Amino acid sequence: MKQAIHPEYNKVTATCSCGATHSVGTTANHGFDLDVCSQCHPFYTGKQKQATTGGRVERFNKRFGAVRSN
Repeated sequence: MKQAIHPEYNKVTATCSCGATHSVGTTANHGFDLDVCSQCHPFYTGKQKQATTGGRVERFNKRFGAVRSN
């Protein structure tokens, strides 16, 4: 590889809105602010809301009628 043509690779801190910090490698010279990370995203935490929560499926079926195929 040619010398002095590639950007410098730095370690910066990515800060999530939940307060978690992660060290990432990047060519940018500044830190990042994240909306979600693996510590607060519902997919990774297992705290996903299900469609059946609060009777939403039943309410939908009552309102629009369940489609039945025979």
